[in-house]
Amino acid sequence: MAARAIASLTISFGLVSIPVKLYSATQASGGVSFNLLHKACGSRLRQQYVCIKEDVIVERADMVKGYEFSKDQYVTFTPEELKELEEKGTHTVEISEFVPAETVNPIYYDKAYYLAPDKGGAKPYALLAAGMRQTNKSALARWASRGKQYIVQLRAVEGGLVMQQLLYAPEVRNITEIDIPDAPVKDQELQLAKQLIAQISSDSFDPTEYEDDVKKRIETAVQKKVEGKEIEVSPSAPESGAQVIDLMEALRASVSKGGRRGQAAPAAEEPKTQRKPPKKVAVAAAPRVKTAKR
Repeated sequence: MAARAIASLTISFGLVSIPVKLYSATQASGGVSFNLLHKACGSRLRQQYVCIKEDVIVERADMVKGYEFSKDQYVTFTPEELKELEEKGTHTVEISEFVPAETVNPIYYDKAYYLAPDKGGAKPYALLAAGMRQTNKSALARWASRGKQYIVQLRAVEGGLVMQQLLYAPEVRNITEIDIPDAPVKDQELQLAKQLIAQISSDSFDPTEYEDDVKKRIETAVQKKVEGKEIEVSPSAPESGAQVIDLMEALRASVSKGGRRGQAAPAAEEPKTQRKPPKKVAVAAAPRVKTAKR
């Protein structure tokens, strides 16, 4: 089934206008949703809002939006006032600057869209895409939609242009806000880690090699329920504390197995200089992760 455009836009590139069509680059089919039901009769439940002061159900007609500026103190806004504050949509993506493509940290990435040339836009569309590819630049622009203003990045990819909606700086936390203690890394440990990385490295990312195993399990369980079958529930495993392991031995064992199941690898070469036996360190045992066979 051919994709359907969700909007028509115009890219403003200096004095050049490029008419484009906007397509969603992703589809919401990743999860399995459940409904809340009444346990006694199996009927769906309806959400209701209750006033915490009067303990009565409040209908939507009696609701108003408010902003809490102090503890339990609010200023309220009418729908007309909120509408006045919204950004007016212009259907224009106005490029403000070009930056090296790699300087936009992916942590700022939000929703992605595909752009395709609309009537009369094929030539300038191709020109903009080719220019960004050859200069290794991406475009930063502003776009207003649904009452909000967004900052977006236009990227030239194989086959066309992608418009990547970006997060604003205050929406992204800095990694310095979390506590990451310094830990010395020995040369011998680093050599084994690099060898393990090399063994399980690939030339490129192939998303088709990864599947949502949880979704598949849920779908299988749902089908069993539909067929009237029971689901076997495994007993909960007792929680255990951090497992004390020898980091060097764990690295050696991983390298000797080739990093993946069924792969053998030559023993890791280690420095010839004599070193003291490594101290045992407390490392939380990580869950086993299945990787796709190649």
